[in-house]
Amino acid sequence: MKRILLLIVSVLAPVIMSAQAQITTKDEKIEDFPEKTTKVVLSGNDFFDAALKEEIRARWNISAFEFCTLAEFQELKSDDSYYFLMPVKSRFRKESEPGIEMLTLIKGGEGADKGLSKMLEIVSIPVRAARYPSGRELIFLPALIDIIQEHVLHSLERGLNAYSTLAGTSTNIMEADTMKIVLAEDDLSDEITPEIREFYFRDGVCSSDEETADNMMLENAPGTLVSYTVFPYDPVPGSYCYKMLIDAGTHKLYYFRKHKITKKRGPGFLTEDLMRITADRK
Repeated sequence: MKRILLLIVSVLAPVIMSAQAQITTKDEKIEDFPEKTTKVVLSGNDFFDAALKEEIRARWNISAFEFCTLAEFQELKSDDSYYFLMPVKSRFRKESEPGIEMLTLIKGGEGADKGLSKMLEIVSIPVRAARYPSGRELIFLPALIDIIQEHVLHSLERGLNAYSTLAGTSTNIMEADTMKIVLAEDDLSDEITPEIREFYFRDGVCSSDEETADNMMLENAPGTLVSYTVFPYDPVPGSYCYKMLIDAGTHKLYYFRKHKITKKRGPGFLTEDLMRITADRK
């Protein structure tokens, strides 16, 4: 019996070892990114596409890029010579229609004919509501593009970095303990009561009207983190709200979290977010 088992093992071992040797990790799959062309897929919305073109031309510096239409993407998506940066409308399970729009960076190649979910995703960042966006996305678009690029460079470092998320790679909020933090009023949830404001809005943390916060982003205010939230125009329980704090001067992402919207918990920064943000303030 032992001799039979040893024989089976000796026969199967080379096959098993060969299969193991052929496994390609994600960092190996994307290591060709700097040498490949990134196709920036236009949404068909002339207003947004014009802004996207302008910011990509001004800021994209980690690979060669070209613009293409959605129809051209459909023709090229199975070609692993290309990466694609494209607006993608996302619908969560309990939503009847897509609630938010992401900018998603994916790699072309095998499996693309089965849908976007089967393509290799490098990073996705929420940009705006899928329906009736506020217009703030045009102010924050330069920063969002820079955040994508920073994440790609982080992912290209060998090892587990390729599997990290935006929440994992965002700069530790504890490192912003001496920076000014400005939260737009429209980015705050309904649970932020006057008592909670009095407790947390101190030591450089404050709220402001949306226009003031947005002007800080436009003016690249140094040493200042500005809030940005993305959630559906008409959120339902099961939708998600994404919350970010972005350095207006450097466009570094210091805080990135999401929460599920419920009947009791609406969109915007929650009390628990303020707890995390202010935990180590000087």
